[in-house]
Amino acid sequence: MATESSESEEEGKIRGGNDKLIIDDDLREMGKNAAWSVSSCKPGNGVTTLRDDNLETYWQSDGLQPHLINIQFQKKVKLQLVVLYVDFKLDESYTPSKISIRAGDGFHNLKEIKSVELVKPTGWVCLSLSGTDPRETFVNTFMLQIAILSNHLNGRDTHIRQIKVYGPRPNPIPHQPFQFTSLEFLTYATLR
Repeated sequence: MATESSESEEEGKIRGGNDKLIIDDDLREMGKNAAWSVSSCKPGNGVTTLRDDNLETYWQSDGLQPHLINIQFQKKVKLQLVVLYVDFKLDESYTPSKISIRAGDGFHNLKEIKSVELVKPTGWVCLSLSGTDPRETFVNTFMLQIAILSNHLNGRDTHIRQIKVYGPRPNPIPHQPFQFTSLEFLTYATLR
């Protein structure tokens, strides 16, 4: 799995962040397969800035909290990790402090699967979607919603610079429990 952000003694609190995004090879970015929407935005700081791979741009909400980011998929997908880039040093009161992640088939049946408190985060913050049961390593869902419930210093609007959503990489050969790594083995892996 990806490098977890440093967690404090208290459950659900995450401090700091990572300068570099380090993701395991067994995960793939799923956000490109989704339709993204936000509850509100300032002109020029819309949903496209969440996905442009530029840490200098950011989505800025406009209005009352909670601020929502909706990620909808055409088919049910397995999701394992949500990674946010936030910067308390630059954004101060615009930095999220309490985030809720919800999953479901659509807007009508979203359920909270994770709630975290960020303490002055700067950098990439990794939020695992796995449950308390070790067998639950991913969430199988059509829709993911990220709700920003509050900001640092009681700020009203929020800044998020990047969001990435990761799921497990599928095995290229169905019904085979292991994965070949060499081209020669892959060539002879199936019968015609």
